[in-house]
Amino acid sequence: MSNKERARERAARVAAMRAEQKRKDRRRKYLIGGVTAAISLGLVAAVAIPLLREAGRPAEAPIQGVEEFEDLSAGHVTGAVEYAMSPPAGGDHDGVLQNCGVYDQPVRNENAVHSLEHGAVWITYSPDLAGEQVAALTDMVREEDYALLSPHEGLESPVLLSAWGVQLAVSDVADPRVEAFMSEYLQGPQTPEPGAPCFGGIGTPVT
Repeated sequence: MSNKERARERAARVAAMRAEQKRKDRRRKYLIGGVTAAISLGLVAAVAIPLLREAGRPAEAPIQGVEEFEDLSAGHVTGAVEYAMSPPAGGDHDGVLQNCGVYDQPVRNENAVHSLEHGAVWITYSPDLAGEQVAALTDMVREEDYALLSPHEGLESPVLLSAWGVQLAVSDVADPRVEAFMSEYLQGPQTPEPGAPCFGGIGTPVT
């Protein structure tokens, strides 16, 4: 084979190799582009689908009758506190919380408010509330780690539910708003210190 023929053969091999490399490069670009597009679409879908679902979900109606109290202080004090509402739904309070649970005697406001700060719902009831209603409240509170039940003198309604910054008065334990209030506000978004314990304080709940 002459030098010219060998040169032409080398040139042909080089040209073939370059062509093959270009094809591989094109395939690689297409593959990378396809994967990138798929990932991008997946990310968009991952964000968009929950948003669309949330947008399509009807907003929960507010619980009728809930009274809200804003800008409540939350300092620790050692003495008695004069609260703007009775029982209180927040404000300055004792540095020791009231252990969550069921009590058959009134508890001190200042300790109970500390429990509210930790996300508890404090259910108070008039001392003359019917026994079956008290029993129903007792069963409800015993199922929760962040619930407090006690009688309270001078209530304007038979039952009053308090969480930090909110209160609901009801005349009957069977009122569906009782369960709705517990679901919404026990460890709810208004809680100043969610997840903090509701034990290790004062008080021995009844068994």
